[in-house]
Order: sequence, then structure tokens, then C-alpha cells
Amino acid sequence: MAETDRDLVLTRIVPAAPRLLFRAWTEADLLKRWFAPAPYTVPEARLDPRPGGVSHVVMQGPDGTSFPNRGVYLEVVPDARIVLTDAYVDAWEPSPKPFMTAIITFEPVEEGTRYTARVRHWSAEDREAHERMGFHQGWGLCADQLAALVAELR
Repeated sequence: MAETDRDLVLTRIVPAAPRLLFRAWTEADLLKRWFAPAPYTVPEARLDPRPGGVSHVVMQGPDGTSFPNRGVYLEVVPDARIVLTDAYVDAWEPSPKPFMTAIITFEPVEEGTRYTARVRHWSAEDREAHERMGFHQGWGLCADQLAALVAELR
């Protein structure tokens, strides 16, 4: 998939099987353990990982401020690929301000899994805003937390 001026991409080699990373993305109890960059937490996660299914994840800051993230799954290929967007919420209801579509892939490699999180934004301005918000640092920390979690699941 070619990058555009609207994409931010994070890739890591994680020493675990793709199925473990897929589980961590699709099981709410697991997602709560890694999805927000510490010291942020995820007190609430509702996931229905199927095309059209709802993803509702609430991140909470150290000061108690909540950041709800609502969207729907567009594509789910077990152990290989997840595509979700905030363009729709709760059963194809349009979002008041769509921001991004996340394309998450789990590619088996000799060392484990090539984990790629490609976040495609609605505009170059949205991508720039997400980058200024700390995309690489935040998503990178979450990828580290994800790797630590799946190491426990083996």
C-alpha cells in the first residue's frame, strides 16, 4: 500500500505470533491493558470485531479526563488485518467529524510478526495535527506495551 501525504505509519517486529497480536486488538480485556500510552488507561472498551461492528474505546488521562473513541470495523481478517474508522459510529451513523481510518496488519516473519499501524487521515491537515499530538511517541509506546502483553500470552 503506497503512502500518501495523509498517512502516518508505525512498523515494529514483535517476537510473537500474529494470532496473539490479533487477539490483543480484538479482545476488550486485552486491549484495555495496552491501548493507551501510560500513564493513560483504558477503563472501558466495547469491541465487535466484524465488518460493521462497533469499536468504542475510552482512554482516560492521569487527571481523570476521558477521551472516547468511537468507530466501526470495515474489514477484519483473523490474524492478518483489521481496518477500522471513526467516520461512522454505532451501526453506520456518520461521525460529526471523521478524522482517520486505521489499517492494522500482522505479517508473519521469521522473528515473529511485522506489526504495522497505518493511520490514514481525512486530510493532510488532520495528519499534521495527529503528528503534532504525538502520534509516533504515543503509538510507539502503545506498540511497546502491546509487545510486552503478547509476550505474557504465549
